[in-house]
Amino acid sequence: MQTQTITPVQKKVDVIPANILLTKPNARKRKLRVAAYCRVSTEQEEQQSSYAAQIAYYTDKISKNKDWEMAGIFADEGITGTSAKKRTEFLKLMALCEKGKIDMVLTKSVSRFSRNTLDAIGYIRKLKAKGIPIIFEKEGINTMEMASEMALCFLSGFAQAESESISRNVTWGKRQSFKSGKVPFQYSRILGYEKGEDGQPKIVPEEAEIVKRIFRSYYSGASIGKIKKSLEADKILTPTSKEEWSPGVIQYMLRNERYIGDALLQKTYVVDCLTKETRKNNGEIPQYYVTGNHEPIISRDLFNLVQEEIARRAGKRKVARKAVKTEKGKYSSKYALTELLCCVECGTQYRRVTWARNGKKKVVWRCINRLEYGTKYCKESPTIEESRLHQAIITALNRLDEDKADVIETLKAGLQLAIGSQDDDSFNEAAVQNRIAELQSVMMDLVGLSSKSSAGADYFDAKFEEIAAEIKGLQGQLGEHQEQTMLAQNTQARIHELLYMMETTDLSLKEYRDDVVKGIITKVEVLSSDRIRIIFDNNMEMEQEMPSE
Repeated sequence: MQTQTITPVQKKVDVIPANILLTKPNARKRKLRVAAYCRVSTEQEEQQSSYAAQIAYYTDKISKNKDWEMAGIFADEGITGTSAKKRTEFLKLMALCEKGKIDMVLTKSVSRFSRNTLDAIGYIRKLKAKGIPIIFEKEGINTMEMASEMALCFLSGFAQAESESISRNVTWGKRQSFKSGKVPFQYSRILGYEKGEDGQPKIVPEEAEIVKRIFRSYYSGASIGKIKKSLEADKILTPTSKEEWSPGVIQYMLRNERYIGDALLQKTYVVDCLTKETRKNNGEIPQYYVTGNHEPIISRDLFNLVQEEIARRAGKRKVARKAVKTEKGKYSSKYALTELLCCVECGTQYRRVTWARNGKKKVVWRCINRLEYGTKYCKESPTIEESRLHQAIITALNRLDEDKADVIETLKAGLQLAIGSQDDDSFNEAAVQNRIAELQSVMMDLVGLSSKSSAGADYFDAKFEEIAAEIKGLQGQLGEHQEQTMLAQNTQARIHELLYMMETTDLSLKEYRDDVVKGIITKVEVLSSDRIRIIFDNNMEMEQEMPSE
């Protein structure tokens, strides 16, 4: 078999000439689709005129060029340039570029396009890959030129640094404003206030009544869910004019110190001006509490009682011992007596139970210990029919209504006594705090002296112990006094609320009402199968016979 010889082919390069028609000026088959992007970062009047001027300028410029075709003017108004996420017009522009519907983009400068270096370079590269140039007029840069990206990196970096500097200046300005007690007010998000003619918050009476209703309902035992349903049933709109109330909005209102005329400033702070990440201020930076900034809707007494009730519900522990996964309990507003009715023998709360026998249902209340352990811990606690219990409470409230005038006078006298005892307080809190600060200063001086003195360590140790003991004693006195002051204030607040309930509520009831019971009764003790003891909010007690079965 003969071997075939392959003759090598000589290397040759053929030139495929360019299309002359395409290289000639004005030989393009269609006009360039040109879009422009404008942005102003504030809503101030001078910036608004700049915004309108930018739009007019680019509309005129694109229309006058016979080789260009208007692809749109995309303008973001009053929006930051540090992030593209909130710039809807910018994102529309980028989407059209991605779809190949724009051939060129005009913009005033790098800082108008983006103040975030990574964002700017990222979008520029995307458009460059699609053959779409961005013309930055102020800097004279065309992004399709090979050398422009390095310059853009520098310019974008400068724009970002400028944004960070502006952010620092704005933050500094806000903090100085907070220090001087200037309170910003978002009227669109707070129910009950509007901007007055003098620029200060002004109460809107109709909305204020809704706010009062929410606070009183919560203090009277209603759950957040129950308040939500009640507001929606009455077609009451949220602060932002929505028909559906969210639990979070109601919780925010109940904790909002603006309703007592005060304002806590700098609750949150911005971590990064580029990402706009915001965190709750847990002490990382100073906060400022402004007292008496505007007219209150809610009394300070009721507000404090509501905060106490919020804490009580949040810290509620389970009463039931069996089948418990956690010690954390859940507040229930369905029945007022769930938290009020208790066994006098073992001190445990009663629970509502439905019995079903022979097709008939009967609602009763039973001691939880007795339910779960039989007679092991509670041997004599009786089971009480709900209808008898309700009737006994109605009778007791009717008796209270007969003596209402005397009770109100007694409450008022008690309130004056509580106020008087607080006014007579001779404890000088400021003097104690000054003494503590003085002793702490002396201790710091001793630390410095001990490192230079030739005196023995025992001498300084004895001095340190002496000063530390005095500081500890003063801090103990201060803490005890503050606790007593808080208790006195809470007592006053409770008497105020009870007075309000007594003066505005008809106690001559014909039917049982949970809201009235929760509003004025602190505890109901089951003494026997025929008798209960009712303890009211002013510590007044009343024993009541239950009707026969």
